[in-house]
Amino acid sequence: MPFRYRLQKVLDFRIRKKEEQLQEVLKAKNEVDRIQSLIDENNREIAGVIKTMRSTTDFRMMDSYDKYLKHLYEKGEELEKQKQSAIQVLEEEKKKLVEREKEVKVLEKHKEKALEQYKEEEKQAENKLLSEVAVQKYFQKTRARKEEEGEDD
Repeated sequence: MPFRYRLQKVLDFRIRKKEEQLQEVLKAKNEVDRIQSLIDENNREIAGVIKTMRSTTDFRMMDSYDKYLKHLYEKGEELEKQKQSAIQVLEEEKKKLVEREKEVKVLEKHKEKALEQYKEEEKQAENKLLSEVAVQKYFQKTRARKEEEGEDD
């Protein structure tokens, strides 16, 4: 009789939940990366505006450049806030993933112990069977010897 783990459906369910949680972590990481790329793009735009403003700006346009720079700095601050909240979500998802991994490891460990116990029981049953076979052979040999001795008399 082959080994059959009685909690296999539960283990499969937990593995599936762990994989789903891993996908959630990847989504959260992608969101952090997306916001970081927006921040980098905003910083490049700020640097470009400052460079343009210093090199070829009419003094009448300085007010417009200042307003635009202020807008870009505010946008950068908002993106930083979004990034912090996305990082917080990512950390929460990672914690959930760690919990899912623990749940799976517990059942895998239980499965390993059940398999070892199954192997031990199979070994004991085999030894018992071999012992019974040996006892039967012994009695057959002793019976055969007695019959031979009975014939010799």
